[in-house]
Amino acid sequence: MQNSSDVVVVGAGIVGLSIAWRASQCGLSVTVIDPSPAEGASRAAAGMLAATSELTYQETDLLALNLASMRRWPGFVTDLEEATGHRLGYSTSPTLVVGADAADRATLADLAEFQAKLGLSPSRLPISELRQREPLIGPAITSAWQIDADHHVDPRRVTTALRAALCQAGARIVTDRVLRVICSSDRSSVRAVATAAGQTVHADRVVLAAGLGTGRISGIGDAVSFPIRAVHGEILRLRAPASMPAFLAGTVRASVHSRPVYLVPRDNGEIVIGATSREDENEGVAAGGVYQLLRDAQVVAPAVGELELTESLARARPSTPDNRPLLGTSANLPEGLVVAAGFFRHGILLTPVASDLVAAGLCDAQLTAEPGLDPSAAEPRSRDAAIDLTPFDPGRFGHPSLETDLEPATMPGAQHVHPSHG
Repeated sequence: MQNSSDVVVVGAGIVGLSIAWRASQCGLSVTVIDPSPAEGASRAAAGMLAATSELTYQETDLLALNLASMRRWPGFVTDLEEATGHRLGYSTSPTLVVGADAADRATLADLAEFQAKLGLSPSRLPISELRQREPLIGPAITSAWQIDADHHVDPRRVTTALRAALCQAGARIVTDRVLRVICSSDRSSVRAVATAAGQTVHADRVVLAAGLGTGRISGIGDAVSFPIRAVHGEILRLRAPASMPAFLAGTVRASVHSRPVYLVPRDNGEIVIGATSREDENEGVAAGGVYQLLRDAQVVAPAVGELELTESLARARPSTPDNRPLLGTSANLPEGLVVAAGFFRHGILLTPVASDLVAAGLCDAQLTAEPGLDPSAAEPRSRDAAIDLTPFDPGRFGHPSLETDLEPATMPGAQHVHPSHG
């Protein structure tokens, strides 16, 4: 391994890879280090870009950031597809949000009213029109809302394309684990990272984008902790037989007797089903989770029972105590250290804005001037200064031995959140 680079990105999930790619576009040498590149939460994610339908009452601080990233997705797709020739499975088909019983109808109606008050635009869809659009929707579904702005993408194709783009740009992806950030003697700035294989890679800019592993990296001092917890969930992939017509036209998110489930179609005939959420020590696939997903998905679309189950997978979504990501720099961190972690359900959605913001800082805001970028995609980055990152300050939790300003109700496990693999 070469022992120096302009930037070291720790973590090769979709966010880390995207930051590395954007940084390499402005001429920086980049090394990405991860023991299992693109095999964590990004591999399990369904790829829903759901700034509206994933909005919950407790997470309005995320809305502006989510919407800013939604606006960037078309340009991000254009940039990456043109750079690599890879198709990303990006679809602008509207998302449908459906409910089964009376309680589901009331919950969805209340949520739609809340979303509308925040300037979003869910629209009620008559059941007759729902069945015309999606003939395979089951008879138990009694209410529906359409969200035109919520789309989806295939995260596996995105990470494959990002790795190809980084290879073309001359960046290095190293299969190793970063154990420690090496700082100056007074801990005021970063100097290098040390890996499990005994390598030291020098860089004066380090991005921690290691998901759950972010909080396990030592060397940054005692002023800050990154309390990222694991929220496990199952995700299933199924395939329709060739004789079956198109299964779904777009993403369907459902509440079935107050349990969430979603079905996301791919253009290759695959259907992704998910929404379980558990905080336990079981990293494997829970049989109960698989049963729950198949049971509730068949309420939404009974023909699910005719599909071939091709994969069942469990991954942990990295979340913080307040469910907001750790994003950017902080007065409590050494100079040159940037954090992009703890995205929970929104890692795929927030990829473009997170990579733009972090890379612009790494490149001293030169990203928008890079001639290789499409102007229509780059233009929104000129407004990045207007995005308030204060709620996402990676140093906001202080040291674990110090008292924080979080109330018990916002600590892990104290509130119900709408689970999703995003």
